[in-house]
Amino acid sequence: MEHEELSEEEIRARLSPEEYRVLRQAGTEAPFSGEYVDNHDTGMYHCRACGVALFSSDKKFDSGSGWPSFTDPAVAENVGTRLEADGRTEVYCKNCNSHLGHVFNDGPKEAGGKRYCINSVSLAFEQE
Repeated sequence: MEHEELSEEEIRARLSPEEYRVLRQAGTEAPFSGEYVDNHDTGMYHCRACGVALFSSDKKFDSGSGWPSFTDPAVAENVGTRLEADGRTEVYCKNCNSHLGHVFNDGPKEAGGKRYCINSVSLAFEQE
């Protein structure tokens, strides 16, 4: 999947209202509603807004939280984190600054203890 440099107007035009609300306005989709919660196919998850690679299926696990969860980004230079006013740590796309979800310290201990809890609408999946 190619990634693109896009203006805000181009991003808005390519996203549904719900995708725009989550990606560009830091919203959250309802738990267990996303298309990738139960996806077990092998492949790469990309930013739905700009297309950069973010997370790999080999780092995905079932957290029971209702959102796709990953132990680590597949392409660390494309994934950033920042502290929010409420104390949570936001996960965002470093390429286009889109909101992806949050990271928590309650992931599998054997995999480093992180749980990247990502909104399905923030992702586009490319199957291998």
